[in-house]
Amino acid sequence: MVRMSRDALLLPSVIEAIGATPLVELGRLVKGLNGRILAKLEYLNPGFSKKDRIARQIIEDAEKNGELRPGQAVIELTSGNTGTGLAIVCGVKGYPFVAVMSKGNSLERSRMMAALGAEVVLVEQLPGSAPGRVSGGDLELVEMRTRELQKERNAFRADQFRLQGNFRAHYLHTGPEFLKQSNGSIQGFCDFVGTGGTFAGCAAAFKEHDPAIQCYIVEPQGAAVLAGKAVSRPNHRIQGGGYSRPDLQYLRPEYIDGFIEVADEEAMASARQLARVEGIFSGFSAGANIAAAIKLLQGPLHGKTIATTLNDSGLKYLSTDLWDSSRPIGADGGLNRTASRSSG
Repeated sequence: MVRMSRDALLLPSVIEAIGATPLVELGRLVKGLNGRILAKLEYLNPGFSKKDRIARQIIEDAEKNGELRPGQAVIELTSGNTGTGLAIVCGVKGYPFVAVMSKGNSLERSRMMAALGAEVVLVEQLPGSAPGRVSGGDLELVEMRTRELQKERNAFRADQFRLQGNFRAHYLHTGPEFLKQSNGSIQGFCDFVGTGGTFAGCAAAFKEHDPAIQCYIVEPQGAAVLAGKAVSRPNHRIQGGGYSRPDLQYLRPEYIDGFIEVADEEAMASARQLARVEGIFSGFSAGANIAAAIKLLQGPLHGKTIATTLNDSGLKYLSTDLWDSSRPIGADGGLNRTASRSSG
């Protein structure tokens, strides 16, 4: 299937509006620092997140190889973004979709999926877990329920942690878009890891283009399992990743040049600063990516051009403390802290 450009005069469906997102230089945010940050506005996808890309790729791959039959139910666990993308793609293509999600994720996400026609199954968190803080243990409960429902419904599992469509969406499209839009000027890349598909797909495309491009994994402070550290804060607040899973199959060592840890407060402060200074309204993981890129400019990638993704819209977090104006985080947004050393 040939993918149409987003600037075509007429698209046959909203699925063809997925991808080809703008790349923006954050010149105001990095004022006073030596270097550049180029951010891809993934919240401008139809489902307001980068996960629309993998939803499309996974479903189209399954159609092509015969794993998905016409009219068959599709199921997947989600923190909300992959589920939204799958709800859109499955709705247009005529597949019933079941989204299984922890109650710890924001309410906006479940409501959006339901509005798009998904059946949303919410799973209770572990005792002691707090809303807005989904741990690896919480995710295990969601995984168990997803497997039960998959068997009951004889559904196709759109498994974002294992299916190659996750990697392929970013290797074939997101990474090459970055390179084309930046005229090949990228020297570094950082990404907050959930399933690892965005990091791995983009890093593979970047390394093929130029092996000197430095690629850094971003993790929550206190849950940096991929960097080889013990978990001290499983209930971090950066939704959509940092699940403390060491088994992410896409993360091959040759893609990884280092690791950056970001505290909850740093991610939140960066997201708020991004909104105030650049007019970009995004979520927790986008804030984590910006905080990490700032640290890289202050440290190992001083003076370089760093690419990152702004993964989803701030509209998905209006019920969380990310956008609670009664809780300010420092006059400068917390961006000008001394950089911590990369563990890679």
